[in-house]
Amino acid sequence: MKSFLNALIVLVFAFGGLGRAVAAEGTVTFQVMTPETALAAAQAALNRCREENFQVSVAIVDRFGGVQVLLRDQLAGPRTINIAIGKARTAAGFRLNTTDMISVTENGQPAAGIRHLPGVVIVGGGVIIEAGGTLVGGIGVSGAPGGDMDDLCAFAGIDAIFEQLEF
Repeated sequence: MKSFLNALIVLVFAFGGLGRAVAAEGTVTFQVMTPETALAAAQAALNRCREENFQVSVAIVDRFGGVQVLLRDQLAGPRTINIAIGKARTAAGFRLNTTDMISVTENGQPAAGIRHLPGVVIVGGGVIIEAGGTLVGGIGVSGAPGGDMDDLCAFAGIDAIFEQLEF
């Protein structure tokens, strides 16, 4: 009787595990930044721009383009908000920094039409955020006197959370 119970227990665990394995095949697992991590990145980017006397907006989006954090310095223009969100969403959506997209989307290039999609902003300042090689979001900075300066601040934001994202 004891061996029958042991066999029954083994079968229950085997089929229970199988049921979970089948369910797992129909799902997806992904990493998401915590709000605290996203906020730390945005604050670091904003502070870096302030050191350079740039008034900017900073947006952090998750891997799907949903806004997690938005900061606007007191004198940053109102349009910098939508541009920062657009840059962050463009970087996350295409899984490529916006500066790297400039040359491949210029007029005459096969990908030139990307520039005309709604919400796409291809100007420096949109940078992907990765954790362990997996995309977790994007950061967009707008308001510095050029995309290269927006990039400088965006990368400062990523540097501030680097250790939290590596695993």
